Amino acid sequence: MFKYGIDKLTTKKVIAIANGKLKAKLTTTAIKKVNDCRQKVETIANGKKAIYGINTGFGPLCDVQITPEETSKLQENLLITHAVGVGNPIHKQLSKIMMILKVHALCQGFSGIRLKVIEYILFFIENDLLPVVPEQGSVGASGDLAPLSHLFLPLLGEGEFWNGDDIIPAKEILKKYHLKPIQLQAKEGLALINGTQFILAHAIIGLHKMKYLLDLADLAGAMSIEGYRGSASPFKKELHKIRAYKGNIKVAKRMRMLFKDSTNIVIHTDCDRVQDPYSMRCIPQVHGASRNAYYHLRKLATIEMNSVTDNPIVLSDTEAISGGNFHGQPLAMALDYCTLAAAELGNIADRRCFLLLEGKFGLPRLLTDKGGLNSGFMIPQYTTAALVTENKSLCFPPSADSIPTSLGQEDHVSMGSISGRKFNQVLGNLENIFAIELMYAAQAIEFRRPETCAPIVEENFAIIRKKVAKLEEDRILKDDINYISKLVKNREFKVK
Repeated sequence: MFKYGIDKLTTKKVIAIANGKLKAKLTTTAIKKVNDCRQKVETIANGKKAIYGINTGFGPLCDVQITPEETSKLQENLLITHAVGVGNPIHKQLSKIMMILKVHALCQGFSGIRLKVIEYILFFIENDLLPVVPEQGSVGASGDLAPLSHLFLPLLGEGEFWNGDDIIPAKEILKKYHLKPIQLQAKEGLALINGTQFILAHAIIGLHKMKYLLDLADLAGAMSIEGYRGSASPFKKELHKIRAYKGNIKVAKRMRMLFKDSTNIVIHTDCDRVQDPYSMRCIPQVHGASRNAYYHLRKLATIEMNSVTDNPIVLSDTEAISGGNFHGQPLAMALDYCTLAAAELGNIADRRCFLLLEGKFGLPRLLTDKGGLNSGFMIPQYTTAALVTENKSLCFPPSADSIPTSLGQEDHVSMGSISGRKFNQVLGNLENIFAIELMYAAQAIEFRRPETCAPIVEENFAIIRKKVAKLEEDRILKDDINYISKLVKNREFKVK
């Protein structure tokens, strides 16, 4: 059982809560925190001192004080005017994760929101009532204003919910569940839409994908080396001990595990070849560097998901600090780093595909014995090349850019929302690149029989061969690629 506002979130816990595998609840401790902070906000709202966002306008209108009678309208206008997102809706799971993250932040007792509002959001989460959120429109400072506004418009009876694959007005869902629209009070609109939950949700989904793909990269590399009949010596422990990057050491250890008890690799020991190309012997250095980027983003995302990122932060009934915890730069830069790291996994995988096609060291050209009439596996490498180049084009760091908004009041923004979206685009392309490498590696291994690979490699070879037969003569390969890609997406390969 996870306790909002009390326990520490991790990527694994967020995914488990979103998938219904981990229960999450409010505790009396969290409720007390929320109620105590709400009392402070009400004291400030009824006072004469101007406190940003509680009894003033927003952005460049922060110098306009609002009367207590206008407070509710001010907060509702905030959500309505900031709901200007465009583009396709984000995946439903992202909407759910955003709500989970927001509840956890609100329950830490610095946001000043009423318990009733949190309870409505929890009801949405627990009943899979998922708001429709457009993917574009956030600049990642003052938080993810547009997507968070769309996420919480349904509290007001505005906006839209998913109903299966259909989109229906929020007011219809509220009516169905006998819920009345909430009338927001002082500070509540700001508490809802200030924050980095859109950026963070993309980081969490990306980290979840990348963890598996990092392991799969090692497996695909090992299978390619088995097919190429390369050397296992570059993965010796002694070599990596003297250049002790965490990711490198991890990958080298995994490669040793992936070659354990292979009779095929042993044949290479006394051959005339001195070195394998970099894309094979430098796997620990390249895959390891990508792991190091993953570790960095995971560390920062864990801090972020247990932080309070709205504005202002309520400290007492006389002090609410207008700071910049909503700024997405800490995640934006790390997301850009991880995007590059993911792209490089695809880059080196494409090079291994190329090597398997060259027709060297006992492999036929294009991995077919019947070349000429048959093109064999010539063309799928065109696809990996295209995907790799697309990923390279997605590596421009949005965090390096900033366009001032809000009449210059918000004069430096993170663009972290774009960083998060591009990170996941690259990972999606990477899934297909690995599908093609695994298809190539399986074909190459066929030419090494009767020798056998390591047991774990043979197990994964068998997973591919359940539906994808050895290529004897040309056939439509799209179905084969799609099948293996589906195995990748469903995490059916044994990577441990």
